[in-house]
Amino acid sequence: MNKFKDVLKELRIEKGLTQASLAKQIGLSQTGIARWENGDRTPNIYCLVALAKFFGVTTDYLLGVEI
Repeated sequence: MNKFKDVLKELRIEKGLTQASLAKQIGLSQTGIARWENGDRTPNIYCLVALAKFFGVTTDYLLGVEI
């Protein structure tokens, strides 16, 4: 089960961002964001941390980790 793709899309939409605008703000490509949201790829640790900082959440939250 890949919760990351769903969490990322939800956070992006809550902020009113397009994939392109999110990509621009964190210095990535729109294609990369789309691949993450489609579940085709997963981010490396550096991108994951950048996303967590940008959205003000933990990496665990982004990954859908529940304890």
